[in-house]
Amino acid sequence: MMSRYRLDPTPEQKAALALHCAHARAVWNAGLEQRSYWRIRMTPAPGFAQQCRQLAEARAEHAWLATGSSTVQIQALRDLDRAFRNFFKGTHRYPQWRKRGEGEGFRVVHFDASHVCRLSRHVGSVLIPKIGAVRFRWSRAVPEAVSFRVTQDRAGRWHVAFAAIPKPIPAPETGEIVGLDRGVTISVMTSDGDALHAPGLRPKKAERLLRLQRRLARAQRGSNRRHRLKHAIARLLAKETDRRKDWIEQETTKLARRYDVLKVEALGVQQMTRRARGKGCHAKAGLNRSILAQGWGQFVARLEQKAPGRVRYVDPRYTSQRCSECGHVAPESRESQAVFRCVECGFSCNADLNAARNIAAGQAVPARRALLRSGGAMKREAPKLEAQQCAA
Repeated sequence: MMSRYRLDPTPEQKAALALHCAHARAVWNAGLEQRSYWRIRMTPAPGFAQQCRQLAEARAEHAWLATGSSTVQIQALRDLDRAFRNFFKGTHRYPQWRKRGEGEGFRVVHFDASHVCRLSRHVGSVLIPKIGAVRFRWSRAVPEAVSFRVTQDRAGRWHVAFAAIPKPIPAPETGEIVGLDRGVTISVMTSDGDALHAPGLRPKKAERLLRLQRRLARAQRGSNRRHRLKHAIARLLAKETDRRKDWIEQETTKLARRYDVLKVEALGVQQMTRRARGKGCHAKAGLNRSILAQGWGQFVARLEQKAPGRVRYVDPRYTSQRCSECGHVAPESRESQAVFRCVECGFSCNADLNAARNIAAGQAVPARRALLRSGGAMKREAPKLEAQQCAA
């Protein structure tokens, strides 16, 4: 878990932070390119230790690298080595190239509590290698951490995030179980009938975003006008992201404090939101944007962190077609996106509420991480889940 704070660097510190990001990006891409050349039946690919020795030689030959922090550059290689290990374990995808202006950042390890100082009620400072003390907004107490990461988003804002293990929220021990159905129209519907909606941009901000996007489509590539438009759009999208994250934090905390067991569908969100290709790609791209705007993956991830061991996963098949009253399964019962009317018993209610009740009553088992990260894992585990449901 990362506890994030807003950095407030000076113009000189911003340039130094950008240089650190450039060094980390260059080292990461060079190491990735080197490992990508490796093929089966060739000599073993260079590991972390060998690439560190090569980095020392590169720093001696290139003054640009030597001006940067060796701690930042070595950590970029360590992160790359961990990314490859996770890929070979099957828990993560293949490491991707880092691009300028996208996901800028670097990590600093061997962090000590003395590196953070509180200057006033709302201002603190953190010590960054070869830069010195950089101020940040002290919005809450800094947790005990062993490392931190400095990032810059597309809106140009700098943040520092301290890596710390959060304390779990204790269970209320009331025996209550809730089913959570994630949707597009209603972000999260609980089996108790509570509809949770992820906040987006306000109407005026949404209109301004649409105008800016239309102007961006007409702007000449590489022009200063296009650069300013992209920056303005990024600032609006950053506000939307901040509102969604704040909503997720508040709602997941309420759910973790209210219920003992929280059941959700085992959905492969990454597979569901893959880039659309071919016929109908525009409609699929719109659906992907709608899913990502609801924060499905982050919502469940924060539930797992706040209520460890209390989140259960249910096979998502037929949860929207099964009647929560009589158990009859029929596609015709789902009349529309919002209406469910059972063709067998005549029971009628909101379709998302009916699905949430089916999830709450479903046979749930602790799911693996791979179950959430790949659709293939869902196909392998689904028959087991169905067999347990039939046995129950």
